[in-house]
Amino acid sequence: MAEITLETFTEVMDRLEAGTLRVAEKVDGQWVVNMWVKEVILAGFKLGQMEQMGRFIDKSTFPERNFVVEDGVRFVPGGSSVRRGAYMAPGTIIMPPSYVNVGAYVDTGTMVDSHVTIGSCAQIGKNVHVSAATQIGGVLEPAGALPTIVEDGAFVGGNCGIYEGTLISEGAVIASGVIITSSTAIFDSTTGDFIKRNDDGRIVVPPRAVVVSGSKPLAHGPAAGSGVSLYCPVIVKYRDEKTEGSVHLEELLR
Repeated sequence: MAEITLETFTEVMDRLEAGTLRVAEKVDGQWVVNMWVKEVILAGFKLGQMEQMGRFIDKSTFPERNFVVEDGVRFVPGGSSVRRGAYMAPGTIIMPPSYVNVGAYVDTGTMVDSHVTIGSCAQIGKNVHVSAATQIGGVLEPAGALPTIVEDGAFVGGNCGIYEGTLISEGAVIASGVIITSSTAIFDSTTGDFIKRNDDGRIVVPPRAVVVSGSKPLAHGPAAGSGVSLYCPVIVKYRDEKTEGSVHLEELLR
């Protein structure tokens, strides 16, 4: 890739903020990372200089975003921040205090609740609720790695952690307190099998799956049969009318 200039960096940041360019996008049903966009973002750290930003200090290339009414973003007072190069679609809601990092894409109708972090390059779909104190991990490096993704209509409960390029598929429900990383085993109680990684080695929560915190007994080594268990998210069912009703309660907040 040719040397990245400040002009190129600025153009890419502007396009990311406008939503006309994304770090990752779905092509023919598969998520694909635009590696060159990540490379431009990373170059921004070298291109910038340390700068005083009010009471904060950061690289001059990554200031805080400002919004106006015409953006259609409900940006509630109380200490939230959206970094340069992040997209917030019209119709999104940001409750305080929350943070959205560079390269993130948050689509229309989505609520970012209090004490939520949307990590660098994370892709959040339409009509998603990211509940209070949840962390959506960032994946900026390596440049070729797919980011953490939460697809349309998913519901992520409070105090969850979704990290390391995990994919939460369309309409899935993640109960409060569930942690999922690239090494997390997810058990599907409706089939009796563990969810297999996809061809990219990613953990993928299936569409409309309802996932709660659970455990599995140690099966190998000296502790096998000791009664000690390891943490294990469990799919207890797939969304039904009852689940739909509870998820739609969030509409009262809009």
